[in-house]
Amino acid sequence: MTVPLSAWPTPLHPAPRLSAALGLAPGDLVVKRDDLTDLGGGNKVRKLEHLAAEAVAAGATVLVTSGGVQSNHARMTAAAAARLGLRAVLVLAGEPSAQRPGNLALDAALGARVVLVPDPAAVEERVAAVAAELRAGGEVPAVLPLGGSSATGARGYLACAAELVEQAPGARHVVVAVGSGGTMAGLVAGLGADRVLGVDTGAVPEPAERVAGLVTAIGGSAVGLRLRRDQVGDGYGARTDAAVTALRTAARTEGLLLDPVYTAKALAGLAAAVADGSIRPGERTVFVHTGGLPGLFGHPVAAELAGEVVPAS
Repeated sequence: MTVPLSAWPTPLHPAPRLSAALGLAPGDLVVKRDDLTDLGGGNKVRKLEHLAAEAVAAGATVLVTSGGVQSNHARMTAAAAARLGLRAVLVLAGEPSAQRPGNLALDAALGARVVLVPDPAAVEERVAAVAAELRAGGEVPAVLPLGGSSATGARGYLACAAELVEQAPGARHVVVAVGSGGTMAGLVAGLGADRVLGVDTGAVPEPAERVAGLVTAIGGSAVGLRLRRDQVGDGYGARTDAAVTALRTAARTEGLLLDPVYTAKALAGLAAAVADGSIRPGERTVFVHTGGLPGLFGHPVAAELAGEVVPAS
């Protein structure tokens, strides 16, 4: 059961200059453009087609979800709610920055009610309180999981795996950022653990266990799960030199725009995999671009990049 929220399949684009820059042959690398989905772009729409359908079937009047202050999932939940004639409440951990609004500006434009919680450990409790408040006011809230990553949400990436079987049947590696785990889980369930390389971004404490649990829940096998944990740096959302280098490289070789939290770290993980021989020239590789560009404008890296602009004298 799904509700249509975007057009499928997303395209597969060759990236010969980026491929060569990473140390692969020019024809080895293609990019799965899940940043080109509807609702502002990004991978979460695949999950939301399933999660929102479940919510609508249950008679929901408002979608409630949680995440970091720059959550792409929260932003896309607000967009999905608007598309479906529902309201949205977003419970977000962190403090806003007027200089770096990013996704928060889009949350407001989409009409979502945003509840900011300074302490990340208190988010789950606040979500429960918000849902109870809504019920007491006569609403029917549907609480969607962090990142849309549940067995229901992960099924959205079974569809992506089926698209890749058609679009890139000979692909040896499919590389993807891992946040809350549902995207990788769906790909693993659809393609097999040996073909999918996840790059941890530090969003959850035990990503391998989380991904494996979701894979099993949707009928796949997680035996041989491939997960790199060397790109997290100082933690979720933290700047790393490797991610900033990857961001610049993608932009300057292919005009491909990444964000510093997810996709730049995923590309840095791909670069590291080529460097250590885990991925070798001649092996067809798909990089899954999961979107997230609005988050760049809520991150300190945006100011760093803008600072490279030299005014005319």
